[in-house]
Amino acid sequence: MKQIARQIFLIFFSFCLVNFTFSQTGDESQIEELENNASAGANEIVDSLQRNFTILVAQQPWNLDVHTATYSSEAQILDSLYEGLFSYDPKTLEPVPAIAESFKISRDKKRWTFTIRENLEFSNGEKINAYTVKNSWLALLKTENAPYASMLDCIKGAVSYREGKVSDSEVGINARNEKTLVVTLINPTAHLAKLLCHHAFAVCLSDQNGFTNTSVFSGAFKIKENTGSSLILEKNEKYWDSKNVHLPQITIKQSNELKENSWSYNEGSADWISGMVDTNALLNKNSIRISAVFGTEFLFFSCKNKPWNDPDFRNALLTAVPWDVLRASGLVKATTFIYPLAGYHGVNGITDTSAEDALEMMQDARKKLGIPENEKLTITFGISSVSERQKSQAEVLKNAWEPLGVELKVQTTPEDRYIDSISGWNADIFSYSWIGDFADPIAFLELFRANSTLNPSKWQNEKFEELIQKANESTDNGEHYKLLAQAEQILLDDGEVMPITHSISLHAVNLQQVGGWYVNALDIHPFKYLYLKDAKVESAPNII
Repeated sequence: MKQIARQIFLIFFSFCLVNFTFSQTGDESQIEELENNASAGANEIVDSLQRNFTILVAQQPWNLDVHTATYSSEAQILDSLYEGLFSYDPKTLEPVPAIAESFKISRDKKRWTFTIRENLEFSNGEKINAYTVKNSWLALLKTENAPYASMLDCIKGAVSYREGKVSDSEVGINARNEKTLVVTLINPTAHLAKLLCHHAFAVCLSDQNGFTNTSVFSGAFKIKENTGSSLILEKNEKYWDSKNVHLPQITIKQSNELKENSWSYNEGSADWISGMVDTNALLNKNSIRISAVFGTEFLFFSCKNKPWNDPDFRNALLTAVPWDVLRASGLVKATTFIYPLAGYHGVNGITDTSAEDALEMMQDARKKLGIPENEKLTITFGISSVSERQKSQAEVLKNAWEPLGVELKVQTTPEDRYIDSISGWNADIFSYSWIGDFADPIAFLELFRANSTLNPSKWQNEKFEELIQKANESTDNGEHYKLLAQAEQILLDDGEVMPITHSISLHAVNLQQVGGWYVNALDIHPFKYLYLKDAKVESAPNII
């Protein structure tokens, strides 16, 4: 949701890695019918059936620090290790009271009062109470480069505190006693409960200096073993709702071997494959789960260097882009930055291509800054050295921009965590993928808010900021969406982003055998709810 997102904090699934067609999954009604039938057969959870549950995921160095983790794959794990005031409903993703037993909102909607559950404990037996929640949030605000810290800017004094200008006593996070936490906001923030489902705002064991103990957990599971390429989680018996956690252990293995992953699934040694699956090698095609996700892959401009910090130059480049070519590999082509949620509309996307118009726009932009028409301009695209997709995108842009007198150069980084390297990289264009941390456009627009810790571009626009503030203050959902659509339009019209595709998710999981797993818009599947059903499924030999 989520730095990347959910979620992230968000890695975009590369479609070219998997060979599949929608016909292999059946239509949505068939999938829904299968899920309903599977749920109907799970009237009773049999404890004797529960065992180690194995998940196969993509290879990636894990960051399991709850305050600095950015990738969606990490969020999936951290949501099981830590819990905050709210957690996600596994099906609807609506906020469910978690550490908070209940809450109330003042008439002016600027004060939220939370009642903390009784007898809460960390995995090591230490108490969890309102003071623990306060310390966790203050530690987040104090953590350098914490990507989600600015999401708490709605709290009185939070900005000044994370900038080191005031003491914690001036922050609107007050523990009245062990059971009562009072949060004072600058303005009404209707989406606060949804926001607080995110792992960055979970309860962790933190000291007054902001140090977080990463071996103590507040969620349904705790880490038993971490080898770097595999992770073993075991049920946290100290968890307040442990009686409703049914899996005793979960093993998460990293593997990019698609066919081998599928074979492991066929043989029953893997229960769930996330993304890294060869669908042609799967014997049970009904296990395939493909769905649209509230996410977008896009390119954006860094506003560090001239003349690319000027919208006239950016828009000249965008007008020259052959969008059909750049978006050709995407299954859900994106003309807008934000996936169109129900009720969110009125944004004009980026579709027009004209070499002639682009040349005239570039000539006008050059005249404005006194740059001769025959002067070669250089623009740098920062890409991952292992991403063939980004290399292909660079080639498309290079060919489109050469007639404008612009030379595109490529810089590469060998770093495994490409997105984390962007902030210290002096390039002009970067590739990004984002999955919203909650189903609201603000989860995307926060990436370009001037004072946001999630803003990788340092782009700023006063009208954009004004619309974001008004939207956050609005308690009318229709008005909220209308204002955010206007803000997105400014972002697009300023030529800051190049939307490419909206994300999809791909999983292999048999819902006749696995309960508590649901397709949803954020591709979040809390481990707490997973369980194994009494389903008779015969193993079969692998196909070559």
